[in-house]
Amino acid sequence: MSEYAVSKVYKTDKRANTAIEKLLLDEGIRRDRNLDYTCAIYDDDYNVIATGSCFGNTLRCMAVSRRHQGEGLMNEIVSHLVQYEYERKIYHLFLYTKCNSAKFFGDLGFYEIVKVEDQIVFMENRRTGFSDYIAELEKNKITGGKIAALVLNANPFTLGHQYLIEKASAENDAVHVFIVSEDASLVPFEVRKRLIIEGTSHLKNLIYHDTGPYIISAATFPSYFQKDDSAVIESHANLDLSVFVKIAEALGINSRYVGEEPTSLVTGLYNRIMAEKLPAHGIECVIVPRKVEDSSREVISASTVRQAIKDGNFEKLRGLVPESTFRFFTSPEADSVIRRIRATDNVIHY
Repeated sequence: MSEYAVSKVYKTDKRANTAIEKLLLDEGIRRDRNLDYTCAIYDDDYNVIATGSCFGNTLRCMAVSRRHQGEGLMNEIVSHLVQYEYERKIYHLFLYTKCNSAKFFGDLGFYEIVKVEDQIVFMENRRTGFSDYIAELEKNKITGGKIAALVLNANPFTLGHQYLIEKASAENDAVHVFIVSEDASLVPFEVRKRLIIEGTSHLKNLIYHDTGPYIISAATFPSYFQKDDSAVIESHANLDLSVFVKIAEALGINSRYVGEEPTSLVTGLYNRIMAEKLPAHGIECVIVPRKVEDSSREVISASTVRQAIKDGNFEKLRGLVPESTFRFFTSPEADSVIRRIRATDNVIHY
């Protein structure tokens, strides 16, 4: 045990936050944009010598000054963050780390979920967390035939999403629909899930699953030890695909359907990596051209739907979404979601 104490760092403490950013940079880490709690250890001269942060159920941005490594400070940072999460009643914890740090976190009670060689390791504090999730999925396993999968955020569910699922449904014996259950979108998870199920209720060979904490959105994927935005996208894609391959092996999935992304650099790169990697695991990557709106010939996307809602253009909205989605957004129940969308400066995600 070291002689130092771990202290909470407030966002208003400019001196401490500046010192933390410098420490992270010295250790080759960029401060993540998604953090909701930060702590630090100070020396006798009030210099920051160790730090760590949380975002939701993940531990992030942990570093110790090189002059103080080997003193057990990282153990204290991790113990403090775990205790903080437990006090928030968050018991299932995750972290992302460099491959050469995985053994250290393993000694602190974290277990590898998947590893992308030379890039990143995804870990959790439950020995059987991921295997338990897989076992739950296997209760809905369909044996034999053509089995496809889609992973949707659907923020919100559009005619484009519906078209993609209908195509997968028509071309396969069964389709596993994975709904990103992380609540990091303008449209809450429970609403997104309901609109997906209502908008596909006419299809009888779909099996719906929550992704749980194992497949997350690009918006909250940690970027703190990636050198640039392209490296972040690549790491996210490779990690997601490593998780998906294990799920696919368990469920006998032999194809994954994705929508073409002619305008999104982020999703376009993600799709390219998917098309390169999945066939090596016996999984076909089916990239489907995007559906266009009948009158304007505009490509239908969740971004254009959010923009129509933000602009109050419900006539345009009607041509972009299934009846069930339109019905929700014209009901009083949607008021809080609409307010959130209209309060957001930029609802177009690239």
